[in-house]
Amino acid sequence: MQHMEPKQRVIERKVFYAGQYVFREGEEGNLAYLVQEGRVEIIKRTATGDKLLGDVSRGGIFGEMALIDNQPRMASALAAEQTTLIIVTREQFEKKLRDADPFIRGLLNIFVRNIRSMAGKS
Repeated sequence: MQHMEPKQRVIERKVFYAGQYVFREGEEGNLAYLVQEGRVEIIKRTATGDKLLGDVSRGGIFGEMALIDNQPRMASALAAEQTTLIIVTREQFEKKLRDADPFIRGLLNIFVRNIRSMAGKS
């Protein structure tokens, strides 16, 4: 068994209640989230009001795009019910990304750029 520093073993979790925002569109993003229990709605502001882009439930991840390209959040995340999230820090994410194949890192950047471009046109 490998020796791990205590900081590496700790998985931080946070509970959000129904109607509570995890983050809001336009905010700086330093965390991504993995849904352990519950459901989160992803909402985009539009000229005609809020638009539900989709939802994320158990096992899903969201908020990762801001970690990849250091841009503000492109949508808001709202707990649709009581939800437990596992927090992925920028440091954890960047370490995993550094360890990834350069081709995969390049693909991720292209995907994020394309998604942000499409979202800006909606």
